[in-house]
Amino acid sequence: MKGIRRLLAAVLATLAVSVSPVPVLAAAQAPIHFADLNWESGSLITDILRIIVEKGYGLPTDTLPGTTITLETALANNDIQVIGEEWAGRSPVWVKAEAEGKVVSLGDTVKGATEGWWVPEYVIKGDPAKGIKPMAPDLRSVSDLPKYKDVFKDPEAPTKGRFLNSPIGWTSEVVNKQKLKAYGLDDSFVNFRSGSGAALDAEISSSIRRGKPVLFYYWSPTPLLGRFKLIQLQEPPFDAEAWKTLTDADNPNPQPTRSLPSKLSIGVSTPFKKQYPQIAEFFAKVDFPIDPLNKALADMSEKHTAPRQAAEAFMKAHPDVWQAWVPKDVADKVAAELK
Repeated sequence: MKGIRRLLAAVLATLAVSVSPVPVLAAAQAPIHFADLNWESGSLITDILRIIVEKGYGLPTDTLPGTTITLETALANNDIQVIGEEWAGRSPVWVKAEAEGKVVSLGDTVKGATEGWWVPEYVIKGDPAKGIKPMAPDLRSVSDLPKYKDVFKDPEAPTKGRFLNSPIGWTSEVVNKQKLKAYGLDDSFVNFRSGSGAALDAEISSSIRRGKPVLFYYWSPTPLLGRFKLIQLQEPPFDAEAWKTLTDADNPNPQPTRSLPSKLSIGVSTPFKKQYPQIAEFFAKVDFPIDPLNKALADMSEKHTAPRQAAEAFMKAHPDVWQAWVPKDVADKVAAELK
């Protein structure tokens, strides 16, 4: 009997040793969930951040898809932990979550970023080399658009012009829809939504290659702004109260204003910031020079390079950029993996 008891005790002790570390190990290896952003700069920046977190800090990561609004909601609930390119302060979802202390924006990651309404340069100035004459020579501002609606004629509604809105599910989709009303353009222009960022790019690029007029919403950093000569139309000065009416899809009387001044940050959940202060410190130092970033995005788009591959290429070409964000021992680990 004593032998059986000793045997049972030994078995239980072995099980205790082998089983007890498992929950701790599983918790330690739980991946950090990044937002799977569906536009070029967002996907490139996300993969650069993931590479540094994985290779430099030894932490696993993955991505979860969604629209801007659903991802911001997920961040507020800590269902995801990081949004690599967050246009902070734009959507009501973000503003509410930030006010409640659920999310934090870290850093000023891309200085010189902008968004607005654009046309190809040849629409205003012409392009003698391609035999294109100016189509809207006096177009400077959104207030000039009514007299040029025929220039941007919508093939499905020929009595109106066509305005290409942002990808579906973005805060800017709501803002642009409300701007059409606020600028008095909803009766003269069709609010056309291509669907995805790729579809919007294809529509714009096709028009420009054929020398056709096109009016569209766009933003930087992007490959498109690095590839074509474009002119941004003037809008009324920014007004904070008017901006609130543009972000509210149900506001029946939106007021005219240009968009909130752009500040790109890395959005994180508050629990993540507390759990990984060293990563939060790294995120706060991220700063992408816009010209090399736009060039990398143009190369990525033209060569159809996968975001992870493009991220590695950017990091190899610009070690001085990302190594300034992290301690030397972290930078050395990442550099060794990139060779």
